[in-house]
Amino acid sequence: MGFRDDLTEQLTKHPVMQPQDVVKLCYQAAFGAEHLLTDLDRAKAYFDQEYASVTAKDMVLFEAISPQVCRVNLCAWKYTGMPSEWLWHMFADTASVVSGSRELFLEYLKEAQEAVEQGGTGFTLAQWQEFLVQYEAAGMPAVHHSRMYREAEQPAYRIVRSCYLNILPILKLAVRLSDKSASKVIAVDGRAASGKSTMTALLEAVLEAGIVHMDDFFVPPVLRSEERFVQPGGNVHYERFIEEVLPCIEKTESFSYQIFDCGTMDYKGCREVRAAAWHVVEGSYSTHPVFGDYADIKVFLDVEPEEQIRRIEVRNGREMARMFQNRWIPLEEAYFKAYQVRENADIVICPRK
Repeated sequence: MGFRDDLTEQLTKHPVMQPQDVVKLCYQAAFGAEHLLTDLDRAKAYFDQEYASVTAKDMVLFEAISPQVCRVNLCAWKYTGMPSEWLWHMFADTASVVSGSRELFLEYLKEAQEAVEQGGTGFTLAQWQEFLVQYEAAGMPAVHHSRMYREAEQPAYRIVRSCYLNILPILKLAVRLSDKSASKVIAVDGRAASGKSTMTALLEAVLEAGIVHMDDFFVPPVLRSEERFVQPGGNVHYERFIEEVLPCIEKTESFSYQIFDCGTMDYKGCREVRAAAWHVVEGSYSTHPVFGDYADIKVFLDVEPEEQIRRIEVRNGREMARMFQNRWIPLEEAYFKAYQVRENADIVICPRK
């Protein structure tokens, strides 16, 4: 799916769209939300005010407007019962990350021109061209929706990065834990290169979570042996995780644990985990049964074998990809199979790139 597909879908869903609304769509698709967030405090106050004014409604939650960003309908979000703060964090993060470019904006305008020329819009080509002349003369700024669109659609939405769609299933489970007084724990397990770190970063942004990385718990040289690696999940230092993390993970206070660096094969200080109402344990082996039932939500991220190797080659190079294929992936697969990790997860996700 590209911008042209998303534009066509928007024109079909909202036939009342005028040239002004198409230009607005192009602008948001190219630049995201940055033009709306020059003053964070003021934007937050306006968001809270608008969110309080809308009525919860069972309707489409996300509407794609480009491969990078989408619109989140406030009425639909309110209907889900998820906290408005989560949506605000998505929006604020998007505004700080998605920068766009004038070149991309002009490319989207060109694609919009081609769509209008093919017909099927609620306005004529002449009306489109007339609006563009006026728009270019004004310096091509951000624009509001047309009056016709506002009256018919009553739009109330925020722009967020499309990658947040990947964590929506987790958030829908997480909202059920809102009454738990202790810190809530999400464990993100799964195959190498399935997107665990990326998904965890999104959860961190939305939930303001403290993060624990399983990569910090690979076994040190003193424990490395063939007997150890024969154990499913034996290449993780689960004894240290039990000692340094499990006693602290359900507390809302900050804590720290030692970092083991596979590059130097030695410890290199401590990682601070911030005080938080949510904690995310990220990485393969995070749902090892030796840890017990410590996680409130167990997530398994999946990826097809060919795509897995392709991603590892892009991320680590061809030589490291061969090492993963011959050494680390078989160890992971033995662990997944022995403990039915995928089958025992609360939710299985194959994140889209």
